[in-house]
Amino acid sequence: MPLSLPPALAAPLAELALRQLERAGFGHADASGQTEATLIADALGVPAAVFAVTDDEPRQLRAVATAGWDAPARPLPVEGVLGDALRRDSCVELRPVPPALASAGVGGGLAVRVGTDERPFAVLALLDPEPRPFPPQAWTFLRAAASALHARYVLDDARHEAEESRARALAVFETTVDGVITIDTEGCIESFNAGAEQIFGYAADEVIGRTVQVLMPEPYHSEHDSYMESYRTTGVRRIIGIGREVVGRRKSGVTFPMDLAVSEVALPGGGRIFTGIIRDISERRLLEREVLRVAEDERRRIGQDLHDGLGQQLTAIGLFLRGLTRDLDADGSPRAAEAHRLVELLDDADAHARGLARSLVPVELEQNGLETALARLAERSSHLYATEVEAATVGSGQASADGLHADAASNLFWIAQEAVSNAVQHGHARHVRVVLVRGAEQLRLRVEDDGTGFEVPDGPDRSLSAPIRPVDSRGMGLRIMHHRAHLAGGSLEIRPGTEGGTVVTCTVPLRGPGFQTGTRALP
Repeated sequence: MPLSLPPALAAPLAELALRQLERAGFGHADASGQTEATLIADALGVPAAVFAVTDDEPRQLRAVATAGWDAPARPLPVEGVLGDALRRDSCVELRPVPPALASAGVGGGLAVRVGTDERPFAVLALLDPEPRPFPPQAWTFLRAAASALHARYVLDDARHEAEESRARALAVFETTVDGVITIDTEGCIESFNAGAEQIFGYAADEVIGRTVQVLMPEPYHSEHDSYMESYRTTGVRRIIGIGREVVGRRKSGVTFPMDLAVSEVALPGGGRIFTGIIRDISERRLLEREVLRVAEDERRRIGQDLHDGLGQQLTAIGLFLRGLTRDLDADGSPRAAEAHRLVELLDDADAHARGLARSLVPVELEQNGLETALARLAERSSHLYATEVEAATVGSGQASADGLHADAASNLFWIAQEAVSNAVQHGHARHVRVVLVRGAEQLRLRVEDDGTGFEVPDGPDRSLSAPIRPVDSRGMGLRIMHHRAHLAGGSLEIRPGTEGGTVVTCTVPLRGPGFQTGTRALP
């Protein structure tokens, strides 16, 4: 049964414990130990000291607080009974007195460890000038005092680690070139780092407390509240944990492409916040658009060479061969039939070369617009693949390339061509429908087929709305389609059809005030 302390010792011990709670903070023994040493010395009537354990190898004890005793200038070696004190939970008697203490006028005393075997913080000691025994109450009091100090030092240690961790996280948060934004469950911005300030052109105090909608253009601005409410009520994630490309809006009103990764963080109190990491990819899009322009120029050159070079040569050879065939017919030559067969083969080669030239250079797109080019694509694909491919245009909005930015019309055309090719060659579709939907603010291309489809992710949002690496041979083609959609300033979505097959949808915005691509416009 524990030994009870008399009031003369219980009161100082209670005061000691209370002071540890009041002063728990970021200090060390050398900043706060003096009061504790004095209180212990006054309670027991003998000098007292707190010796901090150094991190040296071998360890040493450095006097950081004393009362009634002058500590030597040099640290004490951990040896003898002092070593025993660090290895035990209970008090040990200073017998024999270590030479370093004896030379400082200590004749006897008690010592107890503050801490644990794995993490010793200090040694608390009573240092009596006389070699006399201490009563049991003194042993109990000293052990209890060491426990109070231990609690204080553990809290100090934990707070130091927490502050260091916080400082490191804050340093990363403030110095990263990426934008880092945190919002609460209502969508209000709680933090906005320097990278986000650089990207969006806002100072942190201009946006903290406002909803994250201020950083979004339409239609994302209007859709945000419904998305947040849906997530709160259903728990269905559409963006969280998924990196994707979206459109942001700077303070100046200029929109720009950015990569966004959102994560959810649970707070200790039961709440949660959302952290978004943002990277401005305007310059990347500029480079990609330039690479694509060079590729398109090369494609056009090859198509032109096929048409004007090889095509013209085949035409000339055909004219010569037809003349030769007529002569053979007139002479009644038995080789006339072979000449006619050569003319047929040459016509087939000429038609094939000109077809390749038209596929590389969509003349209809440049001369007659996207709607006509898609109709021609459907007609040519029907003959090429022996599959029913039809094209249609619905809606009353603008469909010409004038309503689109940059090379969006040509990118939509190539997306349609890739989607039709995938549907027939990989999905084995019997029917493909290419639909151009004209809206007031956007143009939507939809390619529907009745093929076999392919594997898509499980979950409530069963689509391939971000660049993926699917488990079939169309992976590269799909990534190129996504790439072209982004360069067109829009988005690509691939879903299973309601009655089977696949639906590929590419939506691009029409030109409007404030829409820019390829420029890093900051206020």
